[in-house]
Amino acid sequence: MGRARRSAGVLCLGSICQEVGLQGDELVVGEAVKLELLPASFGNRFVAFLIDLVVMIVATIALIWALLRWGLFFWDAAMAQAAVSAAAALLLLVFPITVETLSRGRSLGKLVMGLRVVNDDGSPVVLRQTFIRAVVAVLEVWVTFGAVAGITMMVNGRGKRIGDLLAGTYAMRIRGVSLQVLALQMPPELAYWAALADTGGVSDSLALRARQFLLRAGSLSPPSRAQLGLALAAEVAAATAPPPPPRTHPERYLAAVVAARRDRELGIAPGRAARAQAVADAARRLPYSIPDPAN
Repeated sequence: MGRARRSAGVLCLGSICQEVGLQGDELVVGEAVKLELLPASFGNRFVAFLIDLVVMIVATIALIWALLRWGLFFWDAAMAQAAVSAAAALLLLVFPITVETLSRGRSLGKLVMGLRVVNDDGSPVVLRQTFIRAVVAVLEVWVTFGAVAGITMMVNGRGKRIGDLLAGTYAMRIRGVSLQVLALQMPPELAYWAALADTGGVSDSLALRARQFLLRAGSLSPPSRAQLGLALAAEVAAATAPPPPPRTHPERYLAAVVAARRDRELGIAPGRAARAQAVADAARRLPYSIPDPAN
């Protein structure tokens, strides 16, 4: 691949060109599915919080009942204080961290309201992020009775509270999300090239990186999106032949390569299954035409 060149707002590397300054709020996944990610409204998050609060109250009552049943007030003062502290930590930290991590960002309240906590690029949250959210929630939700969290969510454009800002997450509305499957999964101008191109040199890890970039491209700033797309397209182009048509957009090029690899995998999958079945049948067949007693 040649050196990068700029002209008239276009950044080019070989035959792949990227217009600088692209904007958009939509994400395009590797399967050419356009997904509009909508932040949850303050009202939806508040109702979800009330539902989770009811669940925590019920859990608190059940925990107090269990402590009474185990004779909490017959313990000495130190043990009783330790038990209360452990119960508070369990309800305020362990419970929400465990629920959000195992459910990939969905508590009962969020499930009812059709919400999910996700990473800023739309990917599922991880343990580190749920831990940050839960720890900060103790201060901004429980200590201040939700005042700090409410003000922050109303001011922030994506409805983030402080815990979301520190963890790099936000609450996304997944019920009623605009999901549109494009008429053509392969960019039409690259269909002929993709049918003849050799994409066997593209490793699974490289194809996964290309797909992930397409997934999160809409959340990147235009300069970062242009630079990352061009660099990734150049890496993919080094493993494919022949090169794409002149002035091919890198994201269209990446989508064509990902779609071509997927279509070829789907095309050879039935053949692989048939060959595996034939080998299995041959392995079970007795030699020299000896009849099988089981049949």
